[in-house]
Amino acid sequence: MFHVTERLLLRPAWPEDAEALFGGISDEGVVRNLARAPWPYLPEHARQFVMLKREPRYPRFLITRPGDNGSELIGCTGIDAGEGSVELGYWIARACWGQGYATEAARGMIDIARLLGHRELTAGHFTDNPASGRVLRKLGFRPTGKTVSRHSGGRGEEADCMMYRLDLSEDEVAAPKAA
Repeated sequence: MFHVTERLLLRPAWPEDAEALFGGISDEGVVRNLARAPWPYLPEHARQFVMLKREPRYPRFLITRPGDNGSELIGCTGIDAGEGSVELGYWIARACWGQGYATEAARGMIDIARLLGHRELTAGHFTDNPASGRVLRKLGFRPTGKTVSRHSGGRGEEADCMMYRLDLSEDEVAAPKAA
């Protein structure tokens, strides 16, 4: 499965993507905001990630930016089965922060989740990463009012995580919001 947005191509990871994946995620400032990725992030972690089995109802995509010299890998997005919910996640390489790519890619992932029949998504961000909270609110996610302690592989410890929810049946999700 592939998905095209205005500026991006969301596509599955292939073994030959490991080096580019490592180049984008091997940044402590990126990894510290993720729940599952370890720090230090090593080339072997990237090789393992690109070889992960794909679950059709819970896809993961590399975020690529097509250009004159091919596509550049700038991040990753996906949905995963959580504890009684379907959770959206994403990361963007530091060089591409602040350009609306997280919002655009996550909006594409929301479209895919809806097509797959999911009715609701959850997401969260560590309290010291307010930029991710802004992305979630732009996408129509609403704060649940819950802050949970969540393990961060990048931090190697628990950290407070603010939780959000998105009802995929609501019309407001379908219309793009200003970045």
